[in-house]
Amino acid sequence: MRARIDVLGASRIEGPLLVLEGFGRAAYGELVEVLGAGEPRLGEVLASSDEAAVIELWGDTAGLAPERLRVRFRGETLRVPVATEMLGRVFDGLGRPRDGLPPPVAERRVDVHGSPINPVARAYPQDAVHTGITAIDLLNTLVRGQKLPLLSGAGLPHNELAAQIALQARVAQPDERFAVVFVALGSSHDTAAFFRERFEASGLLSRTALFLNLADDAPMERIVTPRVALSLAEHLAFDHDYHVLVLLTDMTNYAEALRELAARKNEVPGRKGYPGYLYTDLATLYERCGRLRGGAGSLTQIPIVTMPGDDITHPVPDLTGYITEGQVVLGRALSRGGLYPPVDVLLSLSRLMKDGIGEGRTRADHAAVAAQLYAAYARVQEVRNLATVVGEAALTPTDRTYLAFGRTFEERVLQQDGDEIRSIDASLDLGWQALSELPAEELTRVGEEELRAHYRGRLHGRVGAAEVPGEEDDGERR
Repeated sequence: MRARIDVLGASRIEGPLLVLEGFGRAAYGELVEVLGAGEPRLGEVLASSDEAAVIELWGDTAGLAPERLRVRFRGETLRVPVATEMLGRVFDGLGRPRDGLPPPVAERRVDVHGSPINPVARAYPQDAVHTGITAIDLLNTLVRGQKLPLLSGAGLPHNELAAQIALQARVAQPDERFAVVFVALGSSHDTAAFFRERFEASGLLSRTALFLNLADDAPMERIVTPRVALSLAEHLAFDHDYHVLVLLTDMTNYAEALRELAARKNEVPGRKGYPGYLYTDLATLYERCGRLRGGAGSLTQIPIVTMPGDDITHPVPDLTGYITEGQVVLGRALSRGGLYPPVDVLLSLSRLMKDGIGEGRTRADHAAVAAQLYAAYARVQEVRNLATVVGEAALTPTDRTYLAFGRTFEERVLQQDGDEIRSIDASLDLGWQALSELPAEELTRVGEEELRAHYRGRLHGRVGAAEVPGEEDDGERR
């Protein structure tokens, strides 16, 4: 850290940009204070050369006169105070209290950019985070230390689902400390009020730190907000052994702010006008999660990404998919049909799920049930497409049983109330109820022992019906 430098006067103000010509001692990313009208205003050096320095202010420039300013270059990047007392509080995008209470007493001041984790020091993610939502826990299990994005289209209930996940999430061991850091990026005032009211009404705000960056806040503040929130999450996870779940919504708003700043700096645009370093920038956020060897805490991320025009190949969801370990996709057709949450099972995937489920973690039959449900639901889509061509009456009896399975799967397994919390056992039992709509010989991904224990349909062709308690011999499937 070098000494602070004060410069009197600026050359000009262009929107939120402050230009100092003839000053060549600024460093890129350096924190700046601007004094001259009311409270000091913070900013960051966007560009620096021997001829000039360009500063982006985190707020409006109303009331500032260039010739009467004093610009203080702090000689450091932004450092923010972090503390466990920040749980139960509401902050703005820069970590300043938005709830009318005094600032928490800082335990540490840390660089918002964090400290890279040595890959050798990382522990492999293996234990599940339970969200209470069947479409995730049963079919796309979230694992501690994982980054699992939620991809959605405009108008779909991703905000409601994000809030539900934040309120219901927990770890299996009740004696372990769990916390949520919820970050709203570029949110409207109505959406921010919804998040705040939902957390306060739930009684779970005490385990949550809420960061609200609004749509009318400066773009540079939106770039800083997730970094401030992740700094707190790292402090809780790696200094205090919390299991921390971070939800970031909406990362497309973040990318739009990044694109706007790149245009102001006259950078060469890449795909759809986004800067060429979009992948790298997103990675600096998404990679700030995981577990450390020898440490008890973990940091898990669920970034919410809206897809403009429902285009999953749009740069933001596309690059997010390259960095993260899977995706949960919301489907518009399911939402129009009244299904909540409208998770498109066949487009969703958790790449670390296999390591966080099974005997001793969730239940011994979890992997087999999930695989069988995926396979059967894929067949349902094929049968539905066929039925639109030849009509349902022309389908084979087996195909019609798949249509019945599809309705049961969507209406009883995927469908869930907005405040309903389901245990892993309850979700698995619902999965078996749906699979019992199918003949046993169609269930090729589950074993005989699992069938005997959980299947309640006809067992002809797989195991003897008499081996299942309550199985009747009249040939009728329950």
